[in-house]
Amino acid sequence: MSVHADIEAYIDGMASDDRAMAERLTAAIEEHLPEAEGRIWHAHPVWFLDGNPVLGYSKIKDGMRLLFWSGQSFGESPLQPEGKFQAAGIRYDSVEAIDGQALSRWLHMARDIQWDYKNLVKRKGQLERLK
Repeated sequence: MSVHADIEAYIDGMASDDRAMAERLTAAIEEHLPEAEGRIWHAHPVWFLDGNPVLGYSKIKDGMRLLFWSGQSFGESPLQPEGKFQAAGIRYDSVEAIDGQALSRWLHMARDIQWDYKNLVKRKGQLERLK
């Protein structure tokens, strides 16, 4: 699967250090989750499985934030809880800081462990586990 044009444009607009991190993350996501649909959602690259958001990344002041919507359920200490649901993420300040083995493991977990964010509004804020 090729990278969505909007994601390519997002990456192309970054400074070189940030671009290197975004390219590394995008390549890993495309390799390990080829069935995921990637697009710009709420101004950031996000990947979906069957319409359910599973992960995304965004530029932050001092680097890049990688967020897994179901990341708290992964049970991985480097991932820090974010928000009031099941999301957890990690922040990178350089491409060298990206641990390829951990990233690969988390990407597989993103497929295997999912909470139903797609229907969160319909369920009036009740989050249910899909997998």
